[in-house]
Amino acid sequence: MHADHGHVPEEYRRYLGWKFLIIAVAGLALLLALVLSLGLGAAKVPVADVLASLTGLGASPRVDAIVRGIRLPQALAAVVAGGGLAVAGAVMQAILRNPLGSPFTLGISHAAAFGAAFSVMVLGSGLMTSGQRAVTIVEPYVTTLAAFVASLGASAVIIAISRLRGARPETMVLTGVALGALFTAATMFLQYFATDVQLAAMVFWTFGDTARASWSELGMMTATTAPCFLYFWAKSWDYNAMDAGDETARGLGVRVERERMVGMFLASLVTAVLIAFLGIIGFVGLVIPHMFRRVIGADHRFLLPASLVGGALLLLISDTAARLALKPHLLPVSVLTAFLGAPTFLYLIIRGRRP
Repeated sequence: MHADHGHVPEEYRRYLGWKFLIIAVAGLALLLALVLSLGLGAAKVPVADVLASLTGLGASPRVDAIVRGIRLPQALAAVVAGGGLAVAGAVMQAILRNPLGSPFTLGISHAAAFGAAFSVMVLGSGLMTSGQRAVTIVEPYVTTLAAFVASLGASAVIIAISRLRGARPETMVLTGVALGALFTAATMFLQYFATDVQLAAMVFWTFGDTARASWSELGMMTATTAPCFLYFWAKSWDYNAMDAGDETARGLGVRVERERMVGMFLASLVTAVLIAFLGIIGFVGLVIPHMFRRVIGADHRFLLPASLVGGALLLLISDTAARLALKPHLLPVSVLTAFLGAPTFLYLIIRGRRP
């Protein structure tokens, strides 16, 4: 693209306008899905009452309790988690120059599951009760902290080994795969010696569930995800240059190793916080960047915000469907994201192009 005496060519304006339009349409779909999700569930609430409750314009106490007290934090948790995981996946794929880059393939999710299992068995944070749920995590913050420490520890090992080997993408991927296998084996080791109650609590934690987040957890998730996204977005040009190869990026003035290390650390931090609070939610970080890369292109100035909105939309729709599928019982949202994500990824493979 060349500027014509300081004027932006019309063709480039249309190129940008199409991408802005896609992001805007996805954003409107997200707002519509958010309003609908607040009204759907075991107790249906009309859209007018949902809007009245959100704006404080005369909704009944019952509607306020359902919409603002129960469903709103859960829906917003789905929005923040879906957006954060999708952006983390897009950044990992960019800095690793590997289409399989995601918290799953790098072993971060496996490390979080091990941390939670360790907390349940060694620290005694799981218990069988006779309430609505047969298994309850009696010390949720202990379990969350253990999952967070384990997942962040896995990221630290990846970064440390990568520094020794020169921060090459293949080193990060291979280290992540090895750590994933190691933490999976360690979790199975704990499960083998666990009691029935402890085993049930370990499995229960691995089911991703947005209902675990209250307003305080939602605040911490947002406070971590928002500034990291702004940093990633500010580095969009650097990621575009790294897509063309390390030597090309260095020739354009990008400090490749530094950007790879910082990007990996922040993407891992976002993933660790979200997984620690909600449990394992797979495929969002892997599939969403690939879907929007096909529609909007690989320019990270647009791919990152599109992944943010698309991931939020997918997880919000999955969370709403999980509430409706077996109501009044709740289906783990991670089950639906896997059902949606796996066929989509297979479709991308069958299309015969690089996903």
